Amino acid sequence: MVKRVNIIPICCFFFYLFLMLSPVAAQRQDKTLFLQDALNVLPEFQWDPFLQTGTFYSSGHYASFHVGLKGESCFSLIDGYEVINAPSPYMENGALRFPESFIISLKNAIDAEIKNDLKPFKVAVIIIDPGHGGRDTGASAVQTIKGKKVSLKEKDIVLTVALDLRDRLVKRYPGKKILMTRTVDVTLALEERASFANGIKIEENEAIIFISIHCNSELNASLKKNPAHGYEIWYLPPKVRREIIEKDSFNGSEEVRSILNTLKEEEFTYESKLLAASLLARLDEFIAPASPSRGIKEEQWYVVKRTNMPSVLIELGFISNPSDAALLFEKQSFEKYTKALFEGLVDFVTLYEKPGGFSITE
Repeated sequence: MVKRVNIIPICCFFFYLFLMLSPVAAQRQDKTLFLQDALNVLPEFQWDPFLQTGTFYSSGHYASFHVGLKGESCFSLIDGYEVINAPSPYMENGALRFPESFIISLKNAIDAEIKNDLKPFKVAVIIIDPGHGGRDTGASAVQTIKGKKVSLKEKDIVLTVALDLRDRLVKRYPGKKILMTRTVDVTLALEERASFANGIKIEENEAIIFISIHCNSELNASLKKNPAHGYEIWYLPPKVRREIIEKDSFNGSEEVRSILNTLKEEEFTYESKLLAASLLARLDEFIAPASPSRGIKEEQWYVVKRTNMPSVLIELGFISNPSDAALLFEKQSFEKYTKALFEGLVDFVTLYEKPGGFSITE
């Protein structure tokens, strides 16, 4: 999903490169081009004399760079996500000069992006993770619902929701993979869930999203006048950094791998927030005010931290609260949770797959 979101400001990106990366000597002498020569290849140009950064535009794509010294190399950013290394533009007698190989590298990179435009972006895989299972029951409670004592177990509630959600998604998206970490009452370790998700292979223009479904509980809720209730959605805090691009699978330099990893991490964070917002909006529509929204929150839940993709963890409600428990037990209200999650996922997929996708500049 890297190509859809421009998260990091260009000026900050190049300031980081300027401070942290050592220039690499150019391998050979290049023919020098003036700006007008460069514009014959890349038709539009924007220059910031204060930051000493420039951006070429062509066919809806762009390439940004920071001016260096003659004979050195620089990193350029293509469409806000791809980093390339080429001989650096430089200033001479107050004017910009461009090594010919620099312009050719930018042109080739942009041409590749134009070619990729012909491939539609899509969410190819949706992974549903029903929390707990088997020996791990998760939260549990005994509530009186319509005059009857009912035993509630988190593992059973979330599995029923997940199976119904899967069936709805399979019907809605016959061309997508709708997968579950478990489909029966089986014990499944957290690392197994994350490994399963990370092991799914996709094409360059495809994406995976991951949702983990849970129920909440509060200690000593029966002794409290106003026990906690409501639904909430969690995503990984932006300050947390995952190893999305592993060292063993990347052929470039460690500096470039680190930059790309940061760009991808920022993108996954943004898309996780969008996914959470889409789901919460539908829960607000179908569940509130019978159960209130507790909002979108940040936490380092294991399956969210260890899955290398946009991911969220959903708490449907507190089974320790009698009113939430009734909603999660009674079929008429219970199905509203599934409907809300289904519609929220459809909203997110539609947003992602629309022409041009979604983007943000902060």
